[in-house]
Amino acid sequence: MIEGLLDIIISLIASLVFVGIGYAYGRYKERKEKKGSPLEDFHYYPFTLDESKRLQFDFKLFNEAVSDLILNKNYQAGKQLVLIGEQNNVRQVLKTSHLEDYEKLYKIYDGEKVMDDSLQFLENYKRIVRLIGDSFPDTGIEILLHNLSNPSKALYHIKNNVTGRNVEAPATNLIVDLKRRDSNKEDKLNYELNIGERKFKCTTIPIYKDQMGIIGAICINVDYNYLNEVVRNDKKVMNEFLDTMLKIDMVLDENILSKYEYEKALKGKRHFRDF
Repeated sequence: MIEGLLDIIISLIASLVFVGIGYAYGRYKERKEKKGSPLEDFHYYPFTLDESKRLQFDFKLFNEAVSDLILNKNYQAGKQLVLIGEQNNVRQVLKTSHLEDYEKLYKIYDGEKVMDDSLQFLENYKRIVRLIGDSFPDTGIEILLHNLSNPSKALYHIKNNVTGRNVEAPATNLIVDLKRRDSNKEDKLNYELNIGERKFKCTTIPIYKDQMGIIGAICINVDYNYLNEVVRNDKKVMNEFLDTMLKIDMVLDENILSKYEYEKALKGKRHFRDF
């Protein structure tokens, strides 16, 4: 009986040792993967300015970065380079020897996981886009989500479609433009687009992931001509537009006002400009 108990104790201790080793290795691997420097710190960061000071993707620097990061492991920079490579469709452009090197880099830094993590990260933003879009349906205000880890099939989710695009439509130059604006500390806010006879007021909000940079974007596109020419000039359409904007699905008992505004509301204040 004592021998049996001793065997159980030894087995239990051995199991705990193996669990401890596994945990320690997992923590070591996690710390190892977090080590590194951002790709922007290296001279071969693969974006340069052209003569007009516009940011452009540089294949020469990209290939140099691939070669160096294969030889000198840097998990942060390597994963960023994988994402940038996929964002700029390098598989379609690189020649055989450079493509082979890129495939090697992709494997070293677990490119499949990099791409899967980026997609998973965007899932919550997809819900945000859906809920905002469902709050203002059929108003000429389109909201969409771009997955910029794959610009050739970037359009990931769209609500209130006014541009006629479908999911997986490309956005090939958006990532470069957002990187340029990021480097210049510029927002892409309230800009105008004129395409033939159509006109849009747009805002693009980049989505950042820690240690990876820009991986997506939320875009709001307002069909300017519809609101300005149709809604503004037709009382019936205007009323329908306002009914849509004010439509509710439920009534809740919550206070979202400040203490001051709450007291004013109880005394008869009806809206934010009612003084």
